[in-house]
Amino acid sequence: MVIKFFEKLSDNYLELLADKEDFNIVINVGQLPNTKIFQAHSAILRYRSLYFRNELANVSKNKNNIKTLDLKNISIQQFEIIIRYIYGGVVLLEDYNSSFIYGLMLIAYELLFDELAKNLETHLIEAEAHWLLKYPYKIFESEDFVSLQENALVSIISRDDLQMEEVKIWNYIIKWGIFQTLGLPSDPEDWTRENFITLKTTLRNCLPHIRYFQISGDEIIDERCRFSR
Repeated sequence: MVIKFFEKLSDNYLELLADKEDFNIVINVGQLPNTKIFQAHSAILRYRSLYFRNELANVSKNKNNIKTLDLKNISIQQFEIIIRYIYGGVVLLEDYNSSFIYGLMLIAYELLFDELAKNLETHLIEAEAHWLLKYPYKIFESEDFVSLQENALVSIISRDDLQMEEVKIWNYIIKWGIFQTLGLPSDPEDWTRENFITLKTTLRNCLPHIRYFQISGDEIIDERCRFSR
């Protein structure tokens, strides 16, 4: 029999975050004039985050045995959520709009918090679908698009009200599939029949959702030529 007390454990670690004693990490967040200093503990950061483990390994301690990190590309609001996730495994999104959550998802991917990033991704797709319909390119043109979970991608492209040209969707699907398929030559001109079959296998759950009747032959040729360049 296993009894788990995660809620109390989470509360205790959040109390540790608020405790101003025994910290050995200082994190400067944001850019002037909007900056804030966060205090943290190396043991927590290293074991909860590969990103922070790598960063801390390259930073020297000062005379007080404190290491300092700078995160200028993250807003204070975003990091407040991230640090509470690190310590307590808690994320509250009720007071934030879809655009903020999307930005938080990108930061989570950048900091290698895949669990958090994928949950935010799912939340945007399932609970904030109205936002996605208005701004689909926010997802498809993101640097992290190729890392999107397959079920999340299928959930997006299977919608009938996605405001994007079908040929564009098709092109993004191919881009995603190439990234997900190991061993493909970088130049499509060098692909063998087996390479195409492998890519088709990767995309087997996505391709049925493409509305080919909405794509003209000329559009396919144009996209294929652009993709091959």
